[in-house]
Amino acid sequence: MNEESGIPDDNQLTIEQALINLQSEDLGLRVYAAWWLGRFRVNLPEAIDLLILALADEADRTEAGGYPLRRNAARALGKLGDRRAVPALIKSLECNDFYVREAAAQSLEMLGDDSCVPYISELIKNPNFKVSADAEPEHPYDAFLEALGTLRAVGAIPDILPFLEHPIPKVQYAAARAMYQLSEPEVANQYGDRLIVALSNDDLQLRRTVLSDLGAIGYLVAAEAIGDTLAENSLKLICLKGLLEKQVPLAIPPELTEGAVRVMALMDDLL
Repeated sequence: MNEESGIPDDNQLTIEQALINLQSEDLGLRVYAAWWLGRFRVNLPEAIDLLILALADEADRTEAGGYPLRRNAARALGKLGDRRAVPALIKSLECNDFYVREAAAQSLEMLGDDSCVPYISELIKNPNFKVSADAEPEHPYDAFLEALGTLRAVGAIPDILPFLEHPIPKVQYAAARAMYQLSEPEVANQYGDRLIVALSNDDLQLRRTVLSDLGAIGYLVAAEAIGDTLAENSLKLICLKGLLEKQVPLAIPPELTEGAVRVMALMDDLL
């Protein structure tokens, strides 16, 4: 037990205790237990059931109106991979907590169940573009767009396209990422190229965002640009790993594709 916080250390908490804590009257223990169950991938029916219940929790609410327990529960459910959580996560897209909506969209993307597509598609309609570039969007549009791209929501393309001109750069990048995933090969590269250009952004955090997007889509053309990006080598390696994972299925064993060899050489240079 951490004497200062009253929260168990990771190596002391057991699955049984985490499940008990998730039902505790101590809100701090509940929030931590939800995080812990996701962190250690405790994919048990009881854990899933309790986390789904936590998505409707009203007790743990900040003065600003946020729901920390719901946030952790939503994130954990995506990691645990049980699609029984899909209806409750879809319901969480209506929560007035920005970060609950974000976590719900990200977890629905991870679960890969396209039954959520109509709900997410509705949330990106009629966005407010009258915001400054350094403002926070009213919705986690980047998470919504990324989910639609991963879930192959081709029908949402007309609603995604306007976000390529959204005032907030990370939302633009999420739109480019989704359009790359949803477009036919002959036009997809234009969206990947937009992300390559964005690697030269002056803002390090935005460069990190673009690295994540390029890794997610596995855009091989970006390999050298990724290696040259002014960012942490650890992040560039994660991004290049995403490119490599896209190349592996294209190989005929025991040979590697030319692209895989190219990416591996860049990774070696970063180690």
